[in-house]
Amino acid sequence: MTQLAFVIDQGRCIGCHACTVACKVEHGIELGVFRTWVKYVETGQFPDARRHFAVLRCNHCTNPPCVSVCPVSALFKRVDGIVDFDPERCVGCKACMQACPYDALYVDPSSSTVAKCNFCAHRVELDLKPSCEIACPAAAIISGDRDDPESELSRLLDTVPSAVRAAEQGTGPNVYYVEANLAALDPLAAGGGLAYLTTQVPPSQREKLVALSDDSIAIVTGDVAHPPPWGWKVSSYFVSKGVAAGAMMLAALLSVISSGSRLTSAALGALALAAIAVTGALLVWDLARPRRFYYLLTKPQGGSWLTRGVLVITAAAVLAVAFTVAASFGWRDGRDGLRWALLPAGVLLAGYTALLFNQCEGRDLWQSPLLPAHTIVAALLAGAAGLAILASVIPAPAAVSRALAWTLVLGAAISAVAIARDTFGRFPTRQAERAARNLYRGRFARRLWLGGALLGLVVPAALAGAYVALRGNGLLAAAGVCALIGLWFYEDAWVRAGQSVPLS
Repeated sequence: MTQLAFVIDQGRCIGCHACTVACKVEHGIELGVFRTWVKYVETGQFPDARRHFAVLRCNHCTNPPCVSVCPVSALFKRVDGIVDFDPERCVGCKACMQACPYDALYVDPSSSTVAKCNFCAHRVELDLKPSCEIACPAAAIISGDRDDPESELSRLLDTVPSAVRAAEQGTGPNVYYVEANLAALDPLAAGGGLAYLTTQVPPSQREKLVALSDDSIAIVTGDVAHPPPWGWKVSSYFVSKGVAAGAMMLAALLSVISSGSRLTSAALGALALAAIAVTGALLVWDLARPRRFYYLLTKPQGGSWLTRGVLVITAAAVLAVAFTVAASFGWRDGRDGLRWALLPAGVLLAGYTALLFNQCEGRDLWQSPLLPAHTIVAALLAGAAGLAILASVIPAPAAVSRALAWTLVLGAAISAVAIARDTFGRFPTRQAERAARNLYRGRFARRLWLGGALLGLVVPAALAGAYVALRGNGLLAAAGVCALIGLWFYEDAWVRAGQSVPLS
């Protein structure tokens, strides 16, 4: 077996950035993005301050999560252990960027495909060393076969202590650091991350400095920006998919109450179809290479939950079309039979996203084992909200409207418990704890409490309860509108908070 690896000797590194420049020249990398970069961290206080360096890059993991999550096999592990990529297959979904615990991947501005360090595979194939190793004036970068006990790299690792980044993630990183300062390797061990070499840390940021001892602090004074890959489109996709999945799950329940009403038949199918169409549009829109969206079906990687999710969406759309056609033409037997097929399809449609986010191993906030159940409950809430709004324009039996109102009340209550558990529960890692803190009392707290909790849970539950007591479709429709808006605020805060903790 062969496993190529790097040793970075930070005791030798002088922070000259020759490796960064050589890498950019070798691969023609655009300004603003990096395959390898040098992070600066300063510790201590004058006159005993010291600057430390960390050369950061892809770790060519033994168990690379980016390969597992890629829906089209654009990332792959070679027989020599290099984790390489194929820009001709990449659709730009950015899931690999979320799965990587090392911030190693970026979207190339020129090709709109994901790229990263590939160990200069084209040079390795010619028995040449990577360009960064050749350019390093201090011989601080050493490459070799970790599985060959006679290689220089193996002999070095067998004789001197070394460290790796984020070993707790279980990826088996193959970039080893010698004489590295902990604060330079651990992104949560140093504060200040908004400062540069020539910029003083403003007073508003000084609380971010992390105390290492009574008389020592660590400050990040040089780094590379890693903007969050996912934003409002993903948050909106959660809501639209929830409406579709929730409506499909409620079809069977509502049929028991009233199988013949327009709201529980053709209108329900049309709502699910419209929400699925919006979901698909958002997914394609968020791709960096949207014209390659069909690769998800023609070049699938079966282990990715993004690939499986596309199949689930497709199957759900086919069932929703069949149900809507049967309901529209009065085919009662077909319509009533399809209602029960919609139930598991809705559960899969709601729950697969949780499994996809669980596959994004670089974001610890998203690893909650309760996430599948939470997404299903949120989908029921969203589906009931969508149908409640429709009930204001399409006549529905009072029993159906009451069922929707109680679904809103119970869904809000269960969601509140799940949010509290995911926000204030015990977390297995510091990264998850930091992300949760950013969610409930940091920069996303207003979205969570005013948008997600108050507008999305308390107000809909109160309005739905008032409808049960007082009637009036206006109250039920208002509850549905507030629930959907509040759900979006919560999902947006949760998606962004998960990406708010630095990985490098």
